[in-house]
Amino acid sequence: MTPHRIVSRDEWTAARRAFMAKEKELMRKNDVLSEERRSLPWLKIEKDYVFEGPNGRVTLADLFGGNSQLIVYHFMLAPNAKAGYSGCSYFTDQIQGASLHLPHHDVSMALVSRAPWRDIAPFKKRMGWTISWVSSHGTSFNRDFGVQFTPEEIGAGRVDYNFGTITTDPRYMSEDLPGISVFFRDQDGSIYLTYSAYARGLDTFMAGQSLLDITPKGRNERTADGRLNDWVRHHDSYEEPEAKACCA
Repeated sequence: MTPHRIVSRDEWTAARRAFMAKEKELMRKNDVLSEERRSLPWLKIEKDYVFEGPNGRVTLADLFGGNSQLIVYHFMLAPNAKAGYSGCSYFTDQIQGASLHLPHHDVSMALVSRAPWRDIAPFKKRMGWTISWVSSHGTSFNRDFGVQFTPEEIGAGRVDYNFGTITTDPRYMSEDLPGISVFFRDQDGSIYLTYSAYARGLDTFMAGQSLLDITPKGRNERTADGRLNDWVRHHDSYEEPEAKACCA
């Protein structure tokens, strides 16, 4: 770590107040950005998507439950995979808690993966998640929402991800990539895509990253491109730390 000045409490407080002014400025800009996000145009969904869940077939409309808003996380779990991508699992650990509260504010949340439900079910049980999760196996859903790519595209080293063609970056050379899609269902049953985010756009929704950012070592990433799978593991796969935190 870079050496830091050790100062008196008065000096520390003065420095912290000065920095807080910058934090508040960023918060105000983020408030404006959030308002602009809610003002983006919408795209009407014309296809009738059908998924497979624990109780059989469900439609995109069914995922809303009784709410008018739906957040879908595109979870990287391909057919025949035994476990989901560790970065998606890290993300899901963090939204699991929020998913218990959002339905009380007119928002439903679901994970969608290409793997058949029979492959999803054991991994979901292993992770202990209760968040809704369905399979888009055999549908164009993942492709239509920019998170599935063909072997030919992978072989050519060019995938159209995050609203632009990405070339040769090994982080994006996969048939499945993560993303978030947000939908609104109108009273007449029409469904609209209102927002989507990919790649580092997902950082906004990860509490773990925000918590790391306030620590002295920050994210302490081991690679220049900050790949999550360089250090993130499924939460049941970490080696025991030398000393456990107090009071667990």
